[in-house]
Amino acid sequence: MNPNPDPADTLEIDAAAALERQHGGALLLDVREDDERAGGYASGSFGLPRGEIERRIADLAPSRDREILAICASGARSLLAAKTLRGLGYANARSVRGGHARWRQLGLPMEHGALDADATERYARHLVLPEVGVAGQQKLARARVVLVGAGGLGAPIALYLAAAGVGTLTLVDDDVVERSNLQRQVIHADARIGEPKVDSARTALNALNPGVHVETVRERLRAANVEAIVRGHDLVVDGADNFPTRYLLSAASVRLGLPLVYGAVHRFSGQVSVFDPRRADSPCYRCLFPQPPSAADAPNCSEAGVLGVMPGIVGLLQANEVLKLVLGVGEPLVGRLLCHDALAGTFRELRLPRDPYCPGCGTAATFSGYEDVARICAA
Repeated sequence: MNPNPDPADTLEIDAAAALERQHGGALLLDVREDDERAGGYASGSFGLPRGEIERRIADLAPSRDREILAICASGARSLLAAKTLRGLGYANARSVRGGHARWRQLGLPMEHGALDADATERYARHLVLPEVGVAGQQKLARARVVLVGAGGLGAPIALYLAAAGVGTLTLVDDDVVERSNLQRQVIHADARIGEPKVDSARTALNALNPGVHVETVRERLRAANVEAIVRGHDLVVDGADNFPTRYLLSAASVRLGLPLVYGAVHRFSGQVSVFDPRRADSPCYRCLFPQPPSAADAPNCSEAGVLGVMPGIVGLLQANEVLKLVLGVGEPLVGRLLCHDALAGTFRELRLPRDPYCPGCGTAATFSGYEDVARICAA
């Protein structure tokens, strides 16, 4: 071991100076993981993850006299890489101070990876997450999500899914924006009162992320159109406020094998779950509500009222479940009902097993048409 190690500052070099040294023949070594590099990299750099340096560096730099400049996201990993390289005999190894963050800040030459420049910058905080990365962001870009309801729940769901880069969002709603909506339906604006909600929402989403394709269906979900609207998507999000729509969505979810992300709010409380017919252990919506409650037992928001933030809290939980399902990460709320009490400030999780006698997905369940499903609620 060298009793007089180099001070830390001799191990680092500024990004602008590193570019000059690169032009002079130095090897610029990107020590990030491959999925990070796919989001964009310094021009002319070679990718070699830090964990593979000992095994592969001799192939890239046979001469230990060659100057090697290690670069990472912020400068931490590259400093460790430079120390590793010096330990291997590369006396001229250094770390680029500030990493790619500094390189970009100075406007130094970059190459685009699997994502374009806009996506690389827009989703930068996603790309550094190992659970997302470039591959995950591409999954989000390919996803097709249908959101039924552009009101209280639909507002935060749509905003955050668009912000996250979900490629196609189909909004379904037949209502128009009213002033009383604005207390909780934050996707709309006072200037758009009287507009169809789907058009108002599309305006907001296009302003937030022009790269997301927003399709609109200005219709009420009915027995005659539910399957045609839902078909062709990867999953369904329930942003509705009535039982007929939810029963129709549940039936379509089961028949088409599409996950259904459920949410509901009432006064100061809300609940979220995921019904995924692709999983043998998953319940469906009718395992929770085999028959619809009476109107007296389940008044809507206009009758019972709702705290303005409640749809935001529940809608964001639903958006989170959508992202988990698309990315294939975490544990979705399948077989679990997450309940939130805003007044108490508590969350409670209830087990929700699949009901073998469920009229929607049980072993003896029969489907006689969407019209019959609609009649259940009408009765």
